Amino acid sequence: MMAEQPKFDLTGRVALVTGASSGLGAGFAKALAAAGAKVVLAARRADKLAEQVAAIEAAGGQAIAVSMDVTDEASTIAAYDAAEAAFGTVDTIVANAGVATEKMAMGLSVEEVDFLLAANVRGVFLTATEGAKRLDKAGSREKQHGRIVLIGSITAEKVFPATSVYGATKAAVRHLGKALAREWARRGISVNVIQPGYFESEMTAELFEGDVGAAMIKSFPRQRMRPPSDLHAPLLLLCSDAALGITGSVITIDDGQTL
Repeated sequence: MMAEQPKFDLTGRVALVTGASSGLGAGFAKALAAAGAKVVLAARRADKLAEQVAAIEAAGGQAIAVSMDVTDEASTIAAYDAAEAAFGTVDTIVANAGVATEKMAMGLSVEEVDFLLAANVRGVFLTATEGAKRLDKAGSREKQHGRIVLIGSITAEKVFPATSVYGATKAAVRHLGKALAREWARRGISVNVIQPGYFESEMTAELFEGDVGAAMIKSFPRQRMRPPSDLHAPLLLLCSDAALGITGSVITIDDGQTL
């Protein structure tokens, strides 16, 4: 029987989640809404978010969808404008959007490398800094209410096959989270990083099918795959008032896969 997860009250908070149309991002948005936050789901195509928004509203939550290309500054600014028009200042930011490739380094084109860097590094930077500017203007120094969570990866710390540049971008996210936490420590804005391992999802289903995938799972210390809901309680903690004293932390959630 699955243990009940801790409850965190995010009533009154306004959260923006990038890459929220599917996968981890969609799950994060639903978890934040279930905890009481008003949620802005962001992705390049707002129409792809309709199903997630409908699910949140059906469960009694409040949510809207906004178009946001995290690699583009103008699009990022417009998304925050739309969020503020609907719910007020965004005080909780989950920079989840990112892309991945499964190619060996010599098989990557310059265009693919640039795309990875743009989505996974510039996108996270723009999402975090635009939100922080608005939080600062809204008085986060006095309110101490700013919460930013960057979604990294265990590939920042452990080398896996065909993840050279992807892992490098996630190492950049790890460093960026700590650096921004230091810069904004006196502005009432906490910045932390969650580094997920491999979880059961549509994205990993193909990777772990067949004999090769089974062997990889067997190589993990616990020889299993866990559901992405394992990430929700740590995320809600970092977004809540209980995390007032947590900033600059990197939390690895991988069921021991990097051990």
